[in-house]
Amino acid sequence: MAEDLQKVANEIVDNVIDGVETELKTVPAPGSLQTNIVDSSQAEEPAKKSVLCSMICPNVWFNKKLLNPKVENLIYWRDPKQSAPIFAGVLIILLALTYFSLISVIAYLSLFTLIGTTAFRIYKNIIQAIQKTGDGHPFKEYLDVDVALPQEKVQDFCRVATAHLNAALVELRRLFLVEDLVDSVKFGVLLWVLTYLGSWFNGMTLVIIAWAALFTLPKIYQANQAQIDANLEIVRVKIAEITEKVKAAVPIGKKGEKLE
Repeated sequence: MAEDLQKVANEIVDNVIDGVETELKTVPAPGSLQTNIVDSSQAEEPAKKSVLCSMICPNVWFNKKLLNPKVENLIYWRDPKQSAPIFAGVLIILLALTYFSLISVIAYLSLFTLIGTTAFRIYKNIIQAIQKTGDGHPFKEYLDVDVALPQEKVQDFCRVATAHLNAALVELRRLFLVEDLVDSVKFGVLLWVLTYLGSWFNGMTLVIIAWAALFTLPKIYQANQAQIDANLEIVRVKIAEITEKVKAAVPIGKKGEKLE
C-alpha cells in the first residue's frame, strides 16, 4: 500500500508539471487576445489540462475536452463517496480559516491528527499484547514511504512558474503603459469591479465561494446547458457590439501600430 501511495504522489506531481508546461507552450504572445471558448471543430483532440489548472481556471470547468479526468470525476460528482468528503473537508478548513488564524488551524489539525494516530497505536499495541501477535508498528508501511520532494521536479516547477510570472509582468506592463487603449480600458473596468468585490467580500470569502462554485456550477451547467448557452451567446454578442463601438469611437492604440 505504501508503494501505491508513492506512485499516486509521483503521478500527481508529474501531472501538475506536465500540465503547466503544456499551458506555457500555449501562452499567447504579449499584446494578443485569446478567446476563452475553444471551438471543437478547430481542435480534434485538445490536450487535457493539469489538475491544478483544471481547478483554478473557470473556463476549463465546463469544457470536458480540456478538463482533467480526475477533476472531472470530482466536480461532476461521478462518485459522491469520493467528491463529498473532499468538498466538505476543504470547505470546513476554509470556514475555520475565516474565524481562526492560519497558525491556529494548522496547530489544531496537527494536534487532532497526532491524538488520533497515538490512540490508534496504543490500541493496536494493546490488541497485540492480548492476542500475543508480532505485527509490529501499525504505521510501518507509511513510515517506509519516501516523502522527499524530487529535486528535478521542484526545479522544473520553479522554472515553469518563473516563466509564467515573467509573462504576467510583461502583460501588466503592456496594460498599465496603455500599449493598446481598448485593452487598458477593459483592464481598468476590471479593477473598478474588483474594488466593489473587495468592499463586499474579503479574500477568504472569495476562496470559499470559488470552492463552492467548483463543485456546483459545472453540475448545474450540465443539467441546463441549452438554456445557459443561449443566454451566454446573447451576452457575448452584446459585449462584442459594445467593444466594436468603443474601438470605432476611439481609433487609437490599436494593435499592430508601432509606438512612436
